[in-house]
Amino acid sequence: MGVGNVSERRNEAPQVGVTSVILALGPADDGERRRLWMPLVRRIREPYLGAWALPGGPLKAGRSLERSAYETLASTTDLHPKYLEQLYTFGDPERSRGGVPMVSICYWALVGQVDVASLETKHNVAWFADDALPELAFDHRRIVDYATWRLRHRLDMPQVVRELVGDEFTLRELHAVSEAIEGHSIDLANFRRRTLASGMIEETGARRRVGRQRPAALYRFRSDADGIAGDAGSVADAALPQGFGVSELSRFANVDAHMDADDAHMSALSALTTDTRV
Repeated sequence: MGVGNVSERRNEAPQVGVTSVILALGPADDGERRRLWMPLVRRIREPYLGAWALPGGPLKAGRSLERSAYETLASTTDLHPKYLEQLYTFGDPERSRGGVPMVSICYWALVGQVDVASLETKHNVAWFADDALPELAFDHRRIVDYATWRLRHRLDMPQVVRELVGDEFTLRELHAVSEAIEGHSIDLANFRRRTLASGMIEETGARRRVGRQRPAALYRFRSDADGIAGDAGSVADAALPQGFGVSELSRFANVDAHMDADDAHMSALSALTTDTRV
């Protein structure tokens, strides 16, 4: 049976898929600020044949949304992120370029420092810095913009930042992570002053040498830091990324369904093939 003409395809029930944005902290490069990196998949079918896209695949019977998201991660990279959160659902009728309508339930995952240069390309997968992305298929650039915007406005949430900087860190390491997330240089002296005054971190009593610097004090987030962060402000106070309408703000601000990665899910996953239909 044929797939029908454009009008018939547009009137079909939407396909539902899961798409993932994987954000990894890349290493410092010759004294430059650190950057966020993400894996993209080169499409092997129309629409957008040959274009780069976020990893994703159709939602299959018998699998939860979270399980499906983990499968897209496993099929793309050998990394095992412990932080996975539902991001948003994208379903504009025009996103499939005249094909069968597609709804993508998007997740984002965070991993700590990654030596991007050592990651092997597989299954048409390559890693790109978030400020040097190629043109993306569908509305995937819009998805990336929202994921990075959301991360930048989670900088005051320890459970998010901890995934990138670790449980214990120096102020210089925390500063480097903040620069990578914000996407620009941040004055170190002002950052130290604001961070120490926030009341969210405390010294561990230990010290660590970073590079050629003298040993620096190690810090950690206080046990009550999440409550302090919750009183500090709201995502609604920030500007949306370019291209997002103000009317979307209230919906974006309420997308807050955090879930912890379940190691049992990861151990149950087998080798998978990346599907780039959504």
